[in-house]
Amino acid sequence: MIYTRIMFQIEVSHRFSAAHAVTVGGVREELHGHDWGVTVVIEGPKLDHEDLLVDFHVIEVALRTAIGPFSGRTMNGTPPFDVVHPTAERLAEFVAEAVQPEVPSGLRIASVAVEEAPGCIARWFPD
Repeated sequence: MIYTRIMFQIEVSHRFSAAHAVTVGGVREELHGHDWGVTVVIEGPKLDHEDLLVDFHVIEVALRTAIGPFSGRTMNGTPPFDVVHPTAERLAEFVAEAVQPEVPSGLRIASVAVEEAPGCIARWFPD
């Protein structure tokens, strides 16, 4: 793969509250809630004709749309987490896949970070 030098990045974040129960070490935790923070970073080599990498609002709408079904709810049982383990890592991956169609050609998602609790952050990076 040939990489071009990345010159610009934007970052869009949103917070929401949701509950989940995950299995760790073979033991299912009790249902508990978090104030989740999700940050999407978009990068690219050049700005458009308006001197923007991409309009913040485009990514903001895509991010809010992706996490909207979980806000104020229990993630377990809410697609795709009715069949996928609702970990911070899987949420980061889900958000990346949901936001990707709104990323203009020539740009890419550099990372998605999910803060499950203060100081506890999972990150997704593209291949």
